[in-house]
Amino acid sequence: MTRWMTWAPWGAMVGALAYGGVQAYWAVGHAPAWVLGYDVTFPSWAVVALCAGVVLVVAGLRASGGRLPLVLAAYALGVALVAASAVLLLDVVGGILPGLGIPRDLPAFLSRAGCASVGLLAAATGLSWQRRRTAGCLRCVGVPRLDATPRWGYVAAYAAVAGCLVRIVAQLTMGVDIPYAASPSLLIFEFGFLLAGVLLPHALVHGWGKVWPRWVVPLAGRRVPRWLVMGPGFAISAAMLAYFGTGVTQMVRETVDGTLQEPAFMWVAVPAYVVWGLGLAVASVSYYLITRPACASCGR
Repeated sequence: MTRWMTWAPWGAMVGALAYGGVQAYWAVGHAPAWVLGYDVTFPSWAVVALCAGVVLVVAGLRASGGRLPLVLAAYALGVALVAASAVLLLDVVGGILPGLGIPRDLPAFLSRAGCASVGLLAAATGLSWQRRRTAGCLRCVGVPRLDATPRWGYVAAYAAVAGCLVRIVAQLTMGVDIPYAASPSLLIFEFGFLLAGVLLPHALVHGWGKVWPRWVVPLAGRRVPRWLVMGPGFAISAAMLAYFGTGVTQMVRETVDGTLQEPAFMWVAVPAYVVWGLGLAVASVSYYLITRPACASCGR
């Protein structure tokens, strides 16, 4: 059994109790004055209920030996808590590139980071018990490595690129102003935008994302550190899916009540981001399966 499988359930339970207690305190009228008017996208009482659910599910998994419905519940609670912290994406971008003019709110950032952490620990708990339930090695669950990028990996990567390009075309053709202050930070942001939407998906499925190509003279022929490519792939896709996946539900609500601004642009751009995030996630999985080293326990 790997070390994280031992401490993740305890971390999820302690984190849920602590963060749920803070949200309960805020729910009864002691919340700070948030810059955006909120910290997480769910009401405090809903977050308290989710944290209570994490505590109960973790305890239930331990008592039942990992029943499948409770494993699925742990995943669902993890997804819900990460979705509630979706604005964390803006906090990270604004912290890295302060020149964009994104409002900063340290207490709200800490709250969102805490919410996301509990969600990730809940999902990790579900994964740990899923591995216990699965016959075979606890380290790798017998998932076979791949010798080459599968067709679905290429499809996912090209879908990610398509989502990025659709977003750019929508910006250029629908006359929507960029909501960030013009500055060197904006140029850096746009450069990173293209790296994440064009270069990264290709690196996840093509050989030069695994072995440095000839034109990278000092490193040519050496293996690319797998987390240098796979890490951003998983991190960016998770952040995008949390933020824009939540955004889709908000758009539906605002479309129904007639308050959605720039509806034509939003209904093109936001789904494009979701496709981009999904494509990155799936392409990152294919990269993981190709570059995964042999399991230290079973040798697969």
